[in-house]
Amino acid sequence: MAGHSHWARIKHKKGVTDARRGRLWSKLARNIIVAAKRGPDPRDNLQLRYAVDKAKQANMPKDTIENAIKKGSGGGEGANFETVYYEGYGAGGVAILAEALTDNRNRTAPEVKKIFERNGGNVGAAGCVQWMFSSKGQVIVPVSAADEDRIAEIALEVGAEDYLRDGDVWEITCEPAVFEPLREALTAAGIEPASADLSMVPSSTVKVDGDQARKVLALVEALEDHDDVQNVYANFEISDDVMASVSGGN
Repeated sequence: MAGHSHWARIKHKKGVTDARRGRLWSKLARNIIVAAKRGPDPRDNLQLRYAVDKAKQANMPKDTIENAIKKGSGGGEGANFETVYYEGYGAGGVAILAEALTDNRNRTAPEVKKIFERNGGNVGAAGCVQWMFSSKGQVIVPVSAADEDRIAEIALEVGAEDYLRDGDVWEITCEPAVFEPLREALTAAGIEPASADLSMVPSSTVKVDGDQARKVLALVEALEDHDDVQNVYANFEISDDVMASVSGGN
């Protein structure tokens, strides 16, 4: 398994365990609350629309989504949340960029640092790895939903950068400006994506295996388990065989 959206495809294959679903919903609700401060209508507030779409992808209940929008648009809860990036390195020199939504930097920073250290990594100075990443749209479509000719046609029509097949899914990559037209084109074609996100994509990857692969995956998963961390981006590459061996085949 290779490619710049490596971790996104791994997560799609592994799915979300019940033990982590509650934590994920809590994070997504916080994201909705913050986005809703710019306006309660997803049709007029693109940030809120993306936040709501991600919540729906995670099967968050409709009333939970609506309550989060009400909290955010009411101007109360979430007023002090800010986006902070934590940068560092994992085993094998893998670059890691963690995006957090926190109301207390003094709490979050040392906790994130400890997670890095406990999993064979270290936090770096601001800007040490963020330059390696650029914003891209990433849409994952089940192979069963469309054949290659249809995916290629849509990707070409909207001006997507690339598409590739990884096992049972197609992954389409595009510039942020093309993300919404791409989603609309897929919807118009009756194709339902498994996931669609604006992500931070690395310009190059680092191949890891064995113990290094285990440490990198443990670090990324530990960061994602932190309540304040919304997204984790990394530039590792792990082969399918190694991935199966370090994750127990999940």
